Amino acid sequence: MTSHKTGTREEWLAARLELLEAEKALVRRGDELSRRRQELPWVRVDKNYRFETEAGTASLADLFQGRSQLIVYHFMFGPDYTAGCPACSAIADGFNGSAVHLANHDVALSAVSRAPLEKLQAYKRRMGWTFPWASSHGSDFNFDFGVANTKEEWEAGAMRYNFREEDMRGATPEEASSLDAFSESIVGTDWGTYRREGPGVSAFALEDGVVYHTYSAYSRGLDGLWGMYQWLDRAPLGRNESGMWFRRHDEYDNS
Repeated sequence: MTSHKTGTREEWLAARLELLEAEKALVRRGDELSRRRQELPWVRVDKNYRFETEAGTASLADLFQGRSQLIVYHFMFGPDYTAGCPACSAIADGFNGSAVHLANHDVALSAVSRAPLEKLQAYKRRMGWTFPWASSHGSDFNFDFGVANTKEEWEAGAMRYNFREEDMRGATPEEASSLDAFSESIVGTDWGTYRREGPGVSAFALEDGVVYHTYSAYSRGLDGLWGMYQWLDRAPLGRNESGMWFRRHDEYDNS
């Protein structure tokens, strides 16, 4: 028998209506946050970033593909990774089908990673994705937009991520060894090589030939982009997780 509270349909409805008021308040608060995002000052992007794409070498303006807005998902796939980050892959599973809808609403969506284009294309084929994915290999783009750090910053314990500095190296040799084993198992690198990359999302506007940076978010700021979590938040047991339970979608045993 379940250990969860049970009740009558009438009791459920009363509790549900009370919860509905809280849900409506949260939606209104989300609307207000969206408005404030759109009111952030735009910052002109003057650096000439170059990317490698399926269509050849591209500028940041080229990634707009004729639209006036661009959303970049900063996908964790460093030059030395053997595969894309599983967490970023789960997020990409969710937005893969949205790219075409956004493109028809004046918004280009592109993933950007530091791995060479050939690695990105091979992994994209493996995952069966269709969204645009550009390589920033050799560019400052990921460093400038807060999703990559240098080896020197890592060794100094001064990783810049999510608008602050922190030391991600592990507090003890045992913890560092465990982190190395974890990263080796998922992307084929040591922990430092893996975690010098970070996930994020950035938005840009193109107006009169000038590109402006309008928004960026990292860490739990990406929570709403994890499509599977929005479903789990409505499931009876919620997220109900301990550690990284998810895998790349072709690594599950579906038997």
